Amino acid sequence: MVRRVLALTSGRVAVVILVVVALLALLGPLLAPQDPLATSDNTLAGISGAHWLGTDYLGRDVLSRLLDGSRVSVLGSLEVALTALAVGAVPGILSVHLGRTFEWITLRLVDTLVALPFLLFAVAVIALLGNGITQAMLVTGVLVSPLFYRVARAATLAVARSPYVEAAVVSGASVGWVVRRHLWVKVLPPLAVALAQTIGTGFVIVSSLTFLGIGVQPPAPTWGGLLASDLGYLSHRPWSPVVPALLIMATVWACNLLADAIRDVSGEAGRALLNNRKARAGRLGPAGPAPAGGA
Repeated sequence: MVRRVLALTSGRVAVVILVVVALLALLGPLLAPQDPLATSDNTLAGISGAHWLGTDYLGRDVLSRLLDGSRVSVLGSLEVALTALAVGAVPGILSVHLGRTFEWITLRLVDTLVALPFLLFAVAVIALLGNGITQAMLVTGVLVSPLFYRVARAATLAVARSPYVEAAVVSGASVGWVVRRHLWVKVLPPLAVALAQTIGTGFVIVSSLTFLGIGVQPPAPTWGGLLASDLGYLSHRPWSPVVPALLIMATVWACNLLADAIRDVSGEAGRALLNNRKARAGRLGPAGPAPAGGA
């Protein structure tokens, strides 16, 4: 699938942008030319050789704060996506196989999460657990998890009710054999699409929460926090929100572009692989080739 994604122009563009963002997260704090927390009397300075993006209202170098805040923003969005994947996808798959009771309980929990007011619930939990990025992203990931539950459950139901799987079960195939041979083909591509989209959504959520001062203790820099601090001084530095806003927009756009590329590729590859396995299922059973002298 990776080669097919990179064969698409949209896939290559998305991967290049996301690689650059990942490098900023890994190397950003090391590349920062100055201490991102150091204040000075040179407040609200314009672009210069010493300060490529100027300074903020406390005299801190904006470029250094932007590079240093990349790691928190990227890791926060990944934490949202991976938490949502673990909390949503696993129960979604198991709800098809563990009986009506487990199915009813998980469906009611998902309905409850969907009905919760997102921002209010996140603020309430953070008030109880403390204002930290880990707490904020874990709560956010749980609230986003219904997407993965529904995607995983829908894909699993489509496989479980398909004629070739029912034929395999009648022939004596175990649940594990069905999962290995048929389930992953249908579940993994939509989960990959949902994961890419959720990483982009995670960037928006992280930026929104840090813009409001939730999840990060000042004066720690984040992309959303830079937007918030710059908005109060637009008359002095009207260009200041442009760079963090462009970084957020480019990252979210690349995640959505990657999701579209995975969807296009998995649609073609999935149909070809599924047709191939259906053809083989007509000739082979779960226990091996059919007897030579049929009834």
